[in-house]
Amino acid sequence: MPENFSPDRTMPSTRADGVRSLVSKVPEVTALFWIIKVLTTGMGETTSDYLAHTLDPVIAVGIGALCFAGALALQFRVKRYIPWVYWLAVAMVSVFGTMAADVLHVGLGVPYLVSTVFYAAVLAAVFFLWHRTERTLSIHSIHTPRREMFYWAAVLATFALGTATGDLTAVTLKLGYLGSGVLFAVVIAIPALAYWKFGLKAIAAFWAAYIVTRPLGASFADWMGVSHERGGLDWGTAQVSIGWAAAIAVLVAVLAARQRRSETVATVSR
Repeated sequence: MPENFSPDRTMPSTRADGVRSLVSKVPEVTALFWIIKVLTTGMGETTSDYLAHTLDPVIAVGIGALCFAGALALQFRVKRYIPWVYWLAVAMVSVFGTMAADVLHVGLGVPYLVSTVFYAAVLAAVFFLWHRTERTLSIHSIHTPRREMFYWAAVLATFALGTATGDLTAVTLKLGYLGSGVLFAVVIAIPALAYWKFGLKAIAAFWAAYIVTRPLGASFADWMGVSHERGGLDWGTAQVSIGWAAAIAVLVAVLAARQRRSETVATVSR
């Protein structure tokens, strides 16, 4: 995704970036945004798998739900975008979103195709209600509690949908995890190309790409973690989770440092 791939172009970039950072609860859409987003999807996938296979599944889902609720409560509590708080919430949504999708298939025996259609319908309903209520789906308009609730509902639905879709291609369609990863690496370029060359609206292009980041990151993380018999590198889900989490922590620290510098410059220039 291009660095300036932002779903809100209603304000000039320089001054507006400073204004947005004060009022919006979500980050600017930059190259680092997309990289960290993909990393959180993979980390969430392998962490969910590790917990489900190490602990009793009910206990694992309970832990995931508590961490998800705690991280989201912290995100709602802060008054502005704080990198580590926001990305912690995304990471916990990734873990719990994976569990939500897996519960339908593993726990209830729902086929991946059915769960994919189900979560697509859930996401469509969230978008419909969000737009009908707020008249926008722009992530840079997230500055009220109600809009933030819609935003995180959409994020959770995209994670569940992406998990089901990735499993559908890897398992049901028998592409394998590496094959699925390559497939979604191609698919994610489609909204970017449509945005650049064919006039696709920025908000639509953003959310289309955002959905695809989930199966993209999860497919490559699964490929790294699962056994050779399942077509993977057999590095282990715990090791992959730790490695991807470390990468996320480093990149979020970079974002936090950039934000501090920007705020310092803004303060000095007043």
